[in-house]
Amino acid sequence: MAAGSPRIPWLVALVPFAVLVALQVLVIGRFGSDAIDGASQTVLLFATGVAVAIAMMGYGVEWREIDTAIGNNIKTIGPAVLILFLIGAVSGSWMMSGVVPTMIYYGMKVITPSLFLFMACLICALVSLVTGSSWTTVATVGIALMGIGTAHGYSVGWTAGAIISGAYFGDKISPLSDTTVLASSVGEVPLFKHIRYMLITTVPSFAIALLIFLAVSLSHRAAGSGMAASFAEGLDGAFAISPWLLLVPLFTAVLIALRLPAAIVLFLSALAAGVVMVFVQPDIVARVGEGDRFRGLMLTYCSSTAVDTGNETLNNLVQTRGMKGMLSTVFLIFCASAFGGTLTGGGMMQSLTSALARAVRGRRTLVSSTVATGLFSNMATGDQYLSIVLTGNIFKQLYKDKGYEGRLLSRSTEDSATVTSVLVPWNTCGMTQSLVLKVPTLEYLPYCFFNIISPIMSIIIALLGYKIVHRPVAEPPQACNG
Repeated sequence: MAAGSPRIPWLVALVPFAVLVALQVLVIGRFGSDAIDGASQTVLLFATGVAVAIAMMGYGVEWREIDTAIGNNIKTIGPAVLILFLIGAVSGSWMMSGVVPTMIYYGMKVITPSLFLFMACLICALVSLVTGSSWTTVATVGIALMGIGTAHGYSVGWTAGAIISGAYFGDKISPLSDTTVLASSVGEVPLFKHIRYMLITTVPSFAIALLIFLAVSLSHRAAGSGMAASFAEGLDGAFAISPWLLLVPLFTAVLIALRLPAAIVLFLSALAAGVVMVFVQPDIVARVGEGDRFRGLMLTYCSSTAVDTGNETLNNLVQTRGMKGMLSTVFLIFCASAFGGTLTGGGMMQSLTSALARAVRGRRTLVSSTVATGLFSNMATGDQYLSIVLTGNIFKQLYKDKGYEGRLLSRSTEDSATVTSVLVPWNTCGMTQSLVLKVPTLEYLPYCFFNIISPIMSIIIALLGYKIVHRPVAEPPQACNG
């Protein structure tokens, strides 16, 4: 805030956030999943305008401070935008090359319906643990699992919930995960010390989620072999199905094992799938490009593509949107960054978090406030990276002042800011996974048990005080008189 300008009361600072939530609920109820095509972005910009008006007209904040904060926010989203476009390219090329159809085809034969949700969650957890990326996991094996789940008669909400629960568990405890590295850095905690401490809350949360998915899977009445057989017939008729196509995922796994950056892995994976597509699926490439194979290849990467399998449900599963399909999400990211920057530059975020800090009395309220701030930041800024940094920076000194370890802060931040981002419809994670899996955020939200349980588990462990070290901070010595 500008020097000498009055502090914004926290109740006033809540107004833009309240406007955002109210309007988002309204547009999502009115437009459903189509809200991402412009309604959600408009709401974010409107809420940004309300925040600017309050800060500048009501409390004398200068525009340059808000503008600088917005610019800083936008600078941080560059890598995420690049990865989003690459995910679109991978999604299109893996589908049209036959890689995902092959994974679905053989997956239906290997994964039994009575264990499907349990296996889907476990598979995504392992892949995400190895890759360090929930986004990459969802965009590759996640898409294939959606097809298998549909073939076995599971609702898309349950299937997406299992996929996301597993993907975010692996991402959260992987040493290759950027969010894990970021949280440990903000808390000033060595990476593996941070991961070991997270296991106390993360493993029980994941175990409960797995038990729920196992129970539901065992009680599920499969759709019968008819739908699975129809899917298999449709895939075999539309694509050239071959186990050799699984070399593309294997190649991708090797790149990940070499610990290459996610952007490079996704680029090379999309490139490999494109080469395979030209040679293995020449008819599909020619059909997409209307006789021009080079044009078909480029359209697969960047635009919407569809293949007629003779099954309407299957057609929807194999339809892709490429990089162009990510533009709405990118638009949303920029609008969310503008809103978050306005809250920060206008001093409203500081007022809200200061009010939380004043309410802290001990470890229970400290951890609960950290978890609440992580969730609030995800809703207010629309980006998990901003939420991690914001939450960590707000509470870092407070944890030191209260005599608690930095690893408690980094764990509490991950238990909230990392895992709840995918549950917020206008957050970059929520919108991305919704777009990739073709399931509205609010439809899969009730079934993301790991993501829901994690912040609750963090608070429960704080209430129990299990392995929470408290070192009372000595009061500064009083000056002697006389």
